[in-house]
Amino acid sequence: MSKIRKGKVYLVGAGPGDPGLITVRGKYILERAQVVVYDYLANPKLLKYVPKEAKLIYAGKKGGVKHTHTQEEINQMLVDWAETGKTVVRLKGGDPFIFGRGGEEVEVLSDSGVDFEVVPGVTSATAAATYAGIPITHRDYTASVAFLTGHEDPTKPGSNINWAKLATGAGTLVVYMGIKNLPLIVKNLVDHGRAPQTPVAVVRWASTPEQRSVVGTLDTIVDIVREAGIKPPALIIVGEVVNLRKKIDWFEKRPLFGKRIVVTRTREQASELMAGLEENGGNCIEYSTIKIEPVDSYEVLDEELERLEEYHWILFTSLNGVKYFFERLYARGMDARSMKGPCVAAVGKATADLLLEYGVRADLLPDVFTGEGLAESLLDQGVQGRNVLIPRAEKAREILPETLRGAGAQVTVAPVYKNVAPVGKREQLREELESGKVDMVTFTSSSTVRNFLSMVDAENDSDLKRLMHEVTIAAIGPITAKTVTDTGLTVDIQPETYTIPDMVYAIVDYYSK
Repeated sequence: MSKIRKGKVYLVGAGPGDPGLITVRGKYILERAQVVVYDYLANPKLLKYVPKEAKLIYAGKKGGVKHTHTQEEINQMLVDWAETGKTVVRLKGGDPFIFGRGGEEVEVLSDSGVDFEVVPGVTSATAAATYAGIPITHRDYTASVAFLTGHEDPTKPGSNINWAKLATGAGTLVVYMGIKNLPLIVKNLVDHGRAPQTPVAVVRWASTPEQRSVVGTLDTIVDIVREAGIKPPALIIVGEVVNLRKKIDWFEKRPLFGKRIVVTRTREQASELMAGLEENGGNCIEYSTIKIEPVDSYEVLDEELERLEEYHWILFTSLNGVKYFFERLYARGMDARSMKGPCVAAVGKATADLLLEYGVRADLLPDVFTGEGLAESLLDQGVQGRNVLIPRAEKAREILPETLRGAGAQVTVAPVYKNVAPVGKREQLREELESGKVDMVTFTSSSTVRNFLSMVDAENDSDLKRLMHEVTIAAIGPITAKTVTDTGLTVDIQPETYTIPDMVYAIVDYYSK
């Protein structure tokens, strides 16, 4: 009988909320996890690093809500999975050893003889202050800082926080989990010598697009928090350094901060657009309205690949056209050397850049990145009697092949992929629009518009206009924009150059004004 491989548990700090703040070591371990036990405060986006076959276990705990698992159950769960030989990741918000019960979990692992490692994370105290524009230490204000919890273990016979010494013993105080007990915390500080006029900031969901900060003083902050409706999770920062927020608040001043933006690009291609929007503060909600799949039959393309040398031009009109063309080319034992005969044209810069990755430089790039623009550039070259191959989507606009045929070219359209509407998220998308919390929807192709309409499932034009009332619409170019306006909706933003970076710039410029 074979011996079970020894397992190991990794306590990994997920950071304060922004998935980009996890450590390199933490990401490395997540990528090799077999079991992940994750918390309420650990950003779910981090789970994209986890192998698909790994088991995910939610063990979140929220104040005032019945816990998914007790702490004792979580401790035992870690031991049990490790004893089956698994690599177990305990993903915890912030830092595991700062008010995260990581010490308790490690004690149990140690007592049970289970191997473990602790990976520190960016703790919420420093992140909340930094993202609120507050340096928790500053040589002109204070050289000391203290972290404390506003929610001690209720089973303890008494508090072990020495308010008499702590109230004035550190220049900056950062209180975790203190919203529920804020009035008591304020009273303890003032009663033990902290001036009522001491500045205070409260930061909710630090480092995330939902971050919200309010500022007051010890004698006003309770009312300010109540009137603002600030709920957990939030941290309290007390000290003169809070005054610096007026000058160095950077996170909440980004042009797209607080804007909820629906991104409809295909899941594989949404990253560039989302990254650009999020870099400027946008809260992106991904609703992939297109799923790209290979065509059912490559019969047409296979025949044309056998006679590539007979073609004068190969035209690529999309990133997916490039990707699936080369996948089929490679599958037939061919490579870029097979394309040495024909000239190659790309509809836009992004398509040309992808061609370069496959070892092919585009011979022609139109001034206007549309099918019409590509057709016009080719007509300038002269296409009478020329053989032209267009690898493209199964269903696409016919303007390019029809224009070239009208000018005397012999055009072959070879379908290499198809657009299909993805399954799921219909109800969720409609609920987002019904809630009135969506600020913008972005469209990067006519297909994203059509499939978006299918997902929204509006009863009629008036229902669609109601759902999209006060929602700003951004379209990448005139063709996409026309598909939008044909539905009766209005396009608010369209970049002058039809690329993702220019679309991001146009959106930022729109909100900046």
